[in-house]
Amino acid sequence: MHRRRRGGRGRFPIQPKIGRKPRAEKMTPEPSGTEEPIHIDLAETEVLRLVDLEGLYQEQAGHAMGVSRGTVWRLLASAREKVTRALYEGRPLVVGFPLEEDT
Repeated sequence: MHRRRRGGRGRFPIQPKIGRKPRAEKMTPEPSGTEEPIHIDLAETEVLRLVDLEGLYQEQAGHAMGVSRGTVWRLLASAREKVTRALYEGRPLVVGFPLEEDT
């Protein structure tokens, strides 16, 4: 899984090292309704694990993932927003992005 460049400009982002994949691939609230799922990528789940579960500082998490502290901060903010949105909006949370179809 490769991270995508946003806007098609600039350098390609550094691929973060993922220490452990989460067991869950999807979390579906009850009742799930017909809401669009929220996709959280592996780098975002890894930064949640390192900072919120393992208790590492952002700088330490960045070192473990091979990225800067600023990248960790951005991933952490994005991941927390997605998890919170899924909880409050009752939307399924899917780990990883859907596979793109070959055209």
